[in-house]
Amino acid sequence: MKTFLATVLTILLLPMVCAAGAIRLKDLVEFDGVRGNDLIGYGLVVGLNGTGDGLRNAPFTEEIMSNILERLGVNVAGEQFRPKNVAAVFVTASLPPFARVGAQVDVTVSAIGDSKSLLGGTLIMTPLNAADGQIYAVAQGTILSGGVVAEGQAASVTKGVPTSGVIPSGARVEREIDFDLTSLSNVRLALREPDFTTAGRIETAINREFGRAVAVMRDSGTVVLDILATRSASTAHALSRAENVLVEPQRKARVVVDQRSGTIVMGSDVRLSRVAVSQGNLTLRIEEAPAVVQPNPFAQGETVIVPRTGASIDEEEGVSLAEVPESTSLSEVVAGLNALGVAPRDMIDILKSLKAAGALHAEFVVR
Repeated sequence: MKTFLATVLTILLLPMVCAAGAIRLKDLVEFDGVRGNDLIGYGLVVGLNGTGDGLRNAPFTEEIMSNILERLGVNVAGEQFRPKNVAAVFVTASLPPFARVGAQVDVTVSAIGDSKSLLGGTLIMTPLNAADGQIYAVAQGTILSGGVVAEGQAASVTKGVPTSGVIPSGARVEREIDFDLTSLSNVRLALREPDFTTAGRIETAINREFGRAVAVMRDSGTVVLDILATRSASTAHALSRAENVLVEPQRKARVVVDQRSGTIVMGSDVRLSRVAVSQGNLTLRIEEAPAVVQPNPFAQGETVIVPRTGASIDEEEGVSLAEVPESTSLSEVVAGLNALGVAPRDMIDILKSLKAAGALHAEFVVR
């Protein structure tokens, strides 16, 4: 783990020439109106190998199955049937921008009942609705599940999530989103990470590309592009030219810590104030080993349990960093701690303490 962490830190803390550099505008912003739309549907999966919903615990599965059979001309009113190879599911998808009728999109299928696995199941024709209640796509196909379940009479093993899966190109678009891009005279560029410096650089880069003032920064997260001023053949031509403009973004100093895996990721512009750090491990052990004392054979007496407790405290030699100079890079401190053999989780505790002491000048994100 230490070797892996050192490798990751070495890669992430390279000079800014290798780390940041110029990035295409399309990777920094979202164009107003050019976005996807979420779709959702409620359907039925069939063909499961006895891993479907228990219809007594999931009556909605029996209801949708009856409705589908009746639409197909099969009358099941008043019938008692308890199949174990069907499961009710939610089907979700994202309709891409400018998706046309007949295009295919991927869908995700997730069980909502007590089904144990969707492996090998087939999704029956399921309409997908948007937030306005209209049907925009229809999904159907064989589910690809990334999980597996193996069980016996006394034990079971589960790997992955067998109750969800995907259907690549499983939905076909039946309705288009009514959006006329050519009618826009201005397009807002929304920064994914708002920053005044980055927004100003985007404005300068776009104006330099078109040779005139066509972009104006409104705030830290918005730059407005005047389509008419670009003198382009259409709005699409103007956006095509603007999205490939190269801009060097300005990032906030940030440290991201994942406590579960012990991963630490940081930027090269993180700085420390003058501070001293001391870290050590304190281990307290308490062991109970009661002894049973019995009377001698043919002697009068009672069996007695005598408590025996062992207690000890072990303190390992700490790691100290005295008088860290002003504006020292955090990468230098972490590299020193890593060279001294400090565990990643101990390093996370040290970073938390540095932030609490006000010596770590960066946004500290703990996941």
